[in-house]
Amino acid sequence: MDFLLLQLLIALLLLPSLGIERNSTDGIIHFQVGVVLDLNSPVGLIGLKCLSMAHSDFYSFHRNYTTKLVLHLWDSNETVIDAAGGVLDFLQNVEVDAIIGPQKSTQANFVMDLGDRARVPIISFSATSPSLIPRTPYFVQTAQSDADQVEGIASIVETFRWNQVVIIYEDTEYGNGIIPYLSNALQDVNTRVSYRSAFPKSATDDFICKELRNMMTMQTRVFVVHMSQRLGARLFLKSKELGMMSSGYAWIVTSGLTDLFNLMDLDVVEAMQGVLGVKPLIPKHKALDSFATRWNTMSLQVNGNIEQTEVSIFGLWAYDTLWALAMAAERVGNKKLNAIKNAVDSNSESPFSLGISNTGPKLLKEILRTRFQGLAGLFHLANGQLKQTPYQIVNVVGKSEREVGIWSPSRGISKEVILNVTSSYSISKENFRSIIWPGGSVIAPKGWEFPINGKKLRIGVSKKSGFNEFLKVVKDSQTNAAEVSGNFKEVFDSVMAALPYAVPYEYVIYPFENSDGSSAGSYNDLIYQVSLQEKYDAALGDITITANRSIYVDFTLPHAAGGVASVVPIKYEDANDKWTFLQPLTTELWLMSATFYIFTGLSIWILGKRIDTSCRDSPGQHAGMICYFPFFPGQGIEGNLICLVLVTWAFVASLLISTYTASLSSRLTVQRLQPAVTDVMKLIRSGDYIGCQEGSFLIDFLKRLGFEESKIRTYKSTDGCDEALTKGSSNGGISAYFDVLPHINILLTEFCGKYMIVGPTYRTGGFAFAFPKGSPLVADVSRAIIQLTENGTIVDIGQLNSSNSACAGPESAITPSSMTLQSFQVLFAITGCVTMSCLLVSLIMYIYKNRGFLQGISIFNVNIWSRIHALCGYFKQINLSSRSKAGDTKNQILELEEVG
Repeated sequence: MDFLLLQLLIALLLLPSLGIERNSTDGIIHFQVGVVLDLNSPVGLIGLKCLSMAHSDFYSFHRNYTTKLVLHLWDSNETVIDAAGGVLDFLQNVEVDAIIGPQKSTQANFVMDLGDRARVPIISFSATSPSLIPRTPYFVQTAQSDADQVEGIASIVETFRWNQVVIIYEDTEYGNGIIPYLSNALQDVNTRVSYRSAFPKSATDDFICKELRNMMTMQTRVFVVHMSQRLGARLFLKSKELGMMSSGYAWIVTSGLTDLFNLMDLDVVEAMQGVLGVKPLIPKHKALDSFATRWNTMSLQVNGNIEQTEVSIFGLWAYDTLWALAMAAERVGNKKLNAIKNAVDSNSESPFSLGISNTGPKLLKEILRTRFQGLAGLFHLANGQLKQTPYQIVNVVGKSEREVGIWSPSRGISKEVILNVTSSYSISKENFRSIIWPGGSVIAPKGWEFPINGKKLRIGVSKKSGFNEFLKVVKDSQTNAAEVSGNFKEVFDSVMAALPYAVPYEYVIYPFENSDGSSAGSYNDLIYQVSLQEKYDAALGDITITANRSIYVDFTLPHAAGGVASVVPIKYEDANDKWTFLQPLTTELWLMSATFYIFTGLSIWILGKRIDTSCRDSPGQHAGMICYFPFFPGQGIEGNLICLVLVTWAFVASLLISTYTASLSSRLTVQRLQPAVTDVMKLIRSGDYIGCQEGSFLIDFLKRLGFEESKIRTYKSTDGCDEALTKGSSNGGISAYFDVLPHINILLTEFCGKYMIVGPTYRTGGFAFAFPKGSPLVADVSRAIIQLTENGTIVDIGQLNSSNSACAGPESAITPSSMTLQSFQVLFAITGCVTMSCLLVSLIMYIYKNRGFLQGISIFNVNIWSRIHALCGYFKQINLSSRSKAGDTKNQILELEEVG
């Protein structure tokens, strides 16, 4: 037994490549750990103190452990080169088993490849840039990634309905790493990043002021700040100097600034009043309270009069990091000792031939699977970084941060931590506690303001010579100001007055024509000018929403209905036409009436042939009798059937006669109006000229319908349209005029009874106000339009025009169209069924009375034509009951047999 123990001690002494040393004085296995920190920074000092406390606490609590971490400190002096030098020194000279640090994301980005080559885990509790993972498995973030907080920030923005934000960030690895994640999160809640402002780490005060003044000229008043403590403090001091920490502004800072708020100078704290911030939520428990007490006691001994403050999350992450590393080292050390002991006990192989050359991979594996309840919460690594936890939303009020909400990835925003697993995701202003905003305001900022350059919102209005019934623009010769009137102007004024805030604006003329009458622009040009925001901030007029225009600007909801229709001249029908008497009924109805008349006459002739002896006359006489037979009374059962057919036919005939008389009377007394052209496709096929309003979207619209551009003529006024329609396409005019419905109604009203609408009405987006892309006014103006539409303030343009119109329109003079066959289908079906039923009854009676003859001819072998000839001859006999006898019938049968 003593021999085996001796072999074990020798093996431990001869394994320096593991980085494990046997201390001859205390009998403990030592793991060498390098620590790379910036000792001139708050995070570095806090991290070092917490690592020292964690080292002392861990081994005081685990006195029976056979392993111990030996810490080697290196000051990186806040530079990448010094950090890399320290890592190289630890790997080459100290032969460390793990490295804690470096502190900054920029440093970690440079040195992580060194750890990967040496297969030594580099563990950072303060490098939080999302770009660092997963470049190498040997780099471990025992801190939450900055990407974990972006959804919480986006939820705040979404709650207060801010549709634009400005991102201000530090132009370093730490600052740039979060930008793609933050931009995507804001985009997911339909918020536009209107501007990104990158500040160099060495930015001067002049640079900061210049950039802030540039942002003051923008409409956006919501700023998300992601910076280190020193640069962030300077930013807020300058923001307060420039008046950007006043009412109407909203500031949100990320956890890097929020966590170190307690270390800010008082003047910086005063400048940050009203700021919202997010930071990882630290659950309250006894171990944390005990640590905080000892932390404040130690700080008091160092500084003398320091106030009690919360422990930085970076310090807690440093504390938990050392505990996790110590636990992992203990498991690695125990496994190696057990392997060596088993090898010695079995005497199967030398413990020196186990092939173990590096503890780095084993230590990394154990660190990644370590899980325990630390000071900062549950220590649980996922994909090489600390797993996401809820975030605390705080509000800077006075000298401290006040919690106003909790955000969690599964529950959204709430006033406290929600433990109910069935709760759904929720964001609402009611889920926040009271917030004090910059300037001491308790009302949430709307998120945007007009630039403070003294300019009003410039509303572009179109000045044109015609089609100005809804918006008339006149230029004041003395002041050059725009004098605007009309329904559209009244609607716009009402909408702007209905907004929950005041918006100063003025009307700026956009000319459609030059002084010589030539065209100076179009609605498309006006829309493009609005998108540039150089002369116009919005546009007002009879502007139709189109897909092409929506590429350049954002439209509000339509305030007036749209639609495109065409008008053509009216052609009056000649009441003295020689064929007028045929027009009351359609051709199909005339043919059907004649058919049923002949059918009824033929049916009556068949039913009455056994009574009237005149049926033996010539064929011409038979045809004449078919025409007048319906007027002869019948006798016996055949007479009853004839009466039934006659009554039914008389009912249908009387209705036809009544309808015909009424329609013919109307046509002879009232003029009938007809469109000169009835089909749009006919216009395209014939190559006729058509017209539309100058400067509108209708040229492209008509080209899509199939018209050639050379066949489209534009007009500036309704008078020009009237003149062109009067001339016609063959005389230098047009055959049809296309325009939006409000202007079509104006044309029909002005020239009452002269034109009429033909063809389909093509649907369009309607009239709306145009604003630049991303304008925050669009949503509020649209809501105001809905509100005023519902309460009746905004009346549809079509209704307004029709109510003021003195012309009832040409449609009122149009007589009903010709009666069609469809109107009499049921009546013809009834008379047809009655007639066929009577013929069937007569046929059955005939077959029953002459069954003997029919049976007789059926038994002889004669051809079919002979039988038909015999039947016809037999059918011609008029008084069969008085003249025919049994013998006669027998003789006819015998004759038929001889013929056969």
